Amino acid sequence: MRIVGGIHRGRRLAVPRAPALRPTAERTREAVFDILEHAADVTAPSDAQVLDVFAGTGALGFEALSRGAQHLTFIEHDRACARRLRETAHALDEADKVVVLVCDAQHPPQPTANAAPATLAFFDAPYASGLTAPALTALRGHGWIASGTCCVVEMGAEEAFAAPPGFRLVDERAYGAARVLFLAAP
Repeated sequence: MRIVGGIHRGRRLAVPRAPALRPTAERTREAVFDILEHAADVTAPSDAQVLDVFAGTGALGFEALSRGAQHLTFIEHDRACARRLRETAHALDEADKVVVLVCDAQHPPQPTANAAPATLAFFDAPYASGLTAPALTALRGHGWIASGTCCVVEMGAEEAFAAPPGFRLVDERAYGAARVLFLAAP
């Protein structure tokens, strides 16, 4: 698995051994970032404050950092994945721009001043887990997500999803077994 664009293009990402881990495919990431960089009604990654929730390998967050994001916060509950995220940030010489929080996205801590509110947030919960909507609500309630923040949600192509109150669907795309929703925060 590698970063597909930006200053770290071609750099490999460490993939922890975790049975539930399902990294976002390179083609899907490339399509998502093409949309983010060219659509008028979503946030471009350049200069963004990024939040990557259910981070796993951190592919979405590191892709944003490679493409010019100013700060990146990962939220990941698995300690082995969190350790790999820190190692990758150091390997990319980007550790000063990255914070890794080991916590439950439905019960987040209060954000630090340099990390929030996010202007671009990625949510890639395990498929069919039902964790995305409660995490969106909790993170919005704790100040991690500001009004107008672009929230990119990846889920199974056939998975049902109801956005929390106030979140507005801006775009939706299907990529094989995955579906990607672009939401604007209330």
